Amino acid sequence: MKRVCTSIGKKSIAEVLEQAKKVTQVSDVIEVRLDMLDEIDLQPLISTIQTPLLLTNRPTWEGGEYSGDEQVRIAYLEEAMRLGCDYVDIELLAPEESHLRLLEEKKTSNTNIIVSWHNFETTPAAPELSKTLEQMAKSGADIGKIITMAHDYHDVLRVLQLQEQAARIGFPLIAFCMGQAGTISRVATVELGGYMTYCAADEGEATAPGQLSVFTLRQIYETMDR
Repeated sequence: MKRVCTSIGKKSIAEVLEQAKKVTQVSDVIEVRLDMLDEIDLQPLISTIQTPLLLTNRPTWEGGEYSGDEQVRIAYLEEAMRLGCDYVDIELLAPEESHLRLLEEKKTSNTNIIVSWHNFETTPAAPELSKTLEQMAKSGADIGKIITMAHDYHDVLRVLQLQEQAARIGFPLIAFCMGQAGTISRVATVELGGYMTYCAADEGEATAPGQLSVFTLRQIYETMDR
């Protein structure tokens, strides 16, 4: 299954909903970056977007735009879980209390928790990547997400090979690379056991380096399937 997540980063709820409407038919999941909104209001997002919804409130220390109080940041994700959001994303390096709060909410929620780790500068050696995956699998989250910056094909191969380890331990994993060298991994990852890949809503709308638009990605997959 080629599970495609379209990431939307806009300033207003109205802009998010307008863009979500345009990509609904070509997206399996829609991610809304709460940290990019001027004002967060979860109810219209969850009630209006019919495609499975992923909400992310990325802090500045992991490449996002949220710089406020950590308890408030996590409270939005807790509320999303109570409202029936399909996925929420929390960083592996977030405070332990933040993880515990979402795991507690999970006891009465069907929301899938994605635990994520990003390196925007490089791709670590294989042992460090493997250790990161092990930490994720023990975190209590449903899905892991490891994203690094690739500078050559060696970096790409190290990240994609994580799917072998993830399969052995039975832990769903999102894993690919950012940057020009990493673009091919965004296409290939779901063919190699990856849980999901991410793309932009349109050209020029990327929320991370190397993102293809969802329309370009779907064209590539259609060509591959012929």
